[in-house]
Amino acid sequence: MSKPLAGALLCTLLLAAPAMADITASDVYVRAVPPGQMNSAAFMTLHNDGSEAVGLVAAGSAIAENVELHSHSMQDGVMRMRRIDRIDVPAHGRHSLEPGADHVMLIGLRGALQEGDSVELRLEFSDGQRLEIAAPVKSVMAGMQNGQHLHGN
Repeated sequence: MSKPLAGALLCTLLLAAPAMADITASDVYVRAVPPGQMNSAAFMTLHNDGSEAVGLVAAGSAIAENVELHSHSMQDGVMRMRRIDRIDVPAHGRHSLEPGADHVMLIGLRGALQEGDSVELRLEFSDGQRLEIAAPVKSVMAGMQNGQHLHGN
């Protein structure tokens, strides 16, 4: 194959390949919990500079037995948390994961989470991208309303 033909073929393949969105995370942290507490949560803002929406579809961490995507909703005057399959990040946009809203739940902690520690998180997106983050552990008061915070399915 001639060099010009090979170069043209390579350019065509590169142009034909779908552009992946560049997903980044900012303001990442994991909530510190008292000794003996078995669950915590991770919060952040996900940014998508791509031209197509992308979904956060899975997360993982060695610090917890299970890592799930969760959301909150108000039902009968009580804030309830439930597992969800996906958290969408709009094209050229962002989505905040925060207390009382969408978040990453760390279930069955394998160790203590104290302020100043760091937790490794793996995020997986619908377009195949993976993001690895070192999240600082912070002491935060949020997500509770008069003690009415229940976990539901």
